[in-house]
Amino acid sequence: MTGRRWARWIALLFVTAGLATACTAGPSARPGIVVHEAPQATSEAPGGTPEVPPLEEMDGGLAWRECSEEVLVRLGEEDLPGWLPIECGKINAILDSPYAPGRGLARLQLLRAGEGKVPLVVLNDVDGLPGTIYAARLAATLPQEFLQKFTLIGMDRRGTGNSGAASCVPETVRRTIVDTDPADLPIDVWLEAAQTAGQQCSIQLESQLPAIDTWRTAADVETLRDVLGVPTLNGIGHGEGSRVLSVYAERFPDRVGRMVLDGVPDPTQDAATALEGVAKGAEAAFDAFALDCVNRRCELGSDPERELLNLLGELRTSPITDTDLDITAGSALYAVMLGLADRSLWPTLSAALDKAGDRDPSGLVELLVPVVIGTSSQAATLDSTLVTRCNDTKTRLSPERVEQFGDDWKKRFPTFGPVAAQRLALCSPWTVPNQPLPTPTAPDAPPIVVLGTASDAVTPEQGTERAAQQLESGVYMSWQGGGHGALGFSDCATKAALSFLTDAKVPRNGTVCPP
Repeated sequence: MTGRRWARWIALLFVTAGLATACTAGPSARPGIVVHEAPQATSEAPGGTPEVPPLEEMDGGLAWRECSEEVLVRLGEEDLPGWLPIECGKINAILDSPYAPGRGLARLQLLRAGEGKVPLVVLNDVDGLPGTIYAARLAATLPQEFLQKFTLIGMDRRGTGNSGAASCVPETVRRTIVDTDPADLPIDVWLEAAQTAGQQCSIQLESQLPAIDTWRTAADVETLRDVLGVPTLNGIGHGEGSRVLSVYAERFPDRVGRMVLDGVPDPTQDAATALEGVAKGAEAAFDAFALDCVNRRCELGSDPERELLNLLGELRTSPITDTDLDITAGSALYAVMLGLADRSLWPTLSAALDKAGDRDPSGLVELLVPVVIGTSSQAATLDSTLVTRCNDTKTRLSPERVEQFGDDWKKRFPTFGPVAAQRLALCSPWTVPNQPLPTPTAPDAPPIVVLGTASDAVTPEQGTERAAQQLESGVYMSWQGGGHGALGFSDCATKAALSFLTDAKVPRNGTVCPP
């Protein structure tokens, strides 16, 4: 980029800123790790930590009803076990925009799955399935006996799903963000798209815009606890949903019940540090995907990485056109990141990449449509992802710094380093949030179980372990597998988590579960 264009973007930045399998204990920086042949647990909390709270039944103060047809279709009702009851509901929370503190209304979508009387609130990633859908699908993987004691209550966090999903970024801008090849490090293109997105979201969402963040979502969770009529909140967080629960524990430590955080974003205040971890984690996750692909003799043959690189090379010279979305090197990489984020989609991802190699874009398009275009029942998820992430971080870098990080990451993480650099650039023109996130320590909270995954493209293990270390009562377990999250994929981690939730058995800190 020329010096004149750099100067133009620096000026723009200043302007817009004003707008059970066997488990063993393995290496870790955390103290107190003991080698053993199976998960060891105790009903006693670590020294100085409050005891695990008792389970409390909800008082039935929330009106539930049959879910709408569109929710049932998205759930894939035919794939859910017949014994699993599903109902939907809504609650009102305070919007609490900085323009009208303590005022306004946020309408939040809920879904309950199970027949138990003990509520277990579930939150998911902001760029993943809505919390309601994720909770139902998670419930389908859990033992029926567990769901006779608990009921999973999924919540679409504010600005997502059916909780007032943000829909403010023009589709042409979404396409630019997704289609542009990150390997070229087109900083000016990213910044122009981000600036347009920020301006349009400010116009479309008005006072709602700065209120879509994790800090206020944690307050929504407190509202839900109060409506459920329980003194403490039991919960499962997945990915960025775990960040919501960790912030909840920071704000309301005396109301924390039994919590399991399955992959937690790096709590550092420095977005560049966190995104470097994402680049490294994505490279590791693709290696795990490739190994899995070879082991199951997938369509990509003996060298899936080579197949991906060949495909990206072909797309750089000859993109594939489609009636819905064109497939470029940039959109193909975006689709790969989406596929890596859900291990259950790995067979779908390998099939999609194989089809693309034969000039059939349908598989990759199917992964991208919910993000870029949306569906008849769901707004494009890129908007809520961009709004929430930019409201959650105060890091705003100059174009030169973004380019420096991009050059460095491209050398060290050739495939996914530039993807992380794009995320670093996209928030640069946005107004700095009025409520930056704390680094949760949750003093006086009872034990909180934190699960890390060795090869995770969304919440890399190093960042998850750092989050566990920051929590005064954090109890860390690591699954040496690949994907995003251990619940439902690691028998060892899943059994330990369910035992903690059901029987208050706190896992051994530093436990390592095999792949």
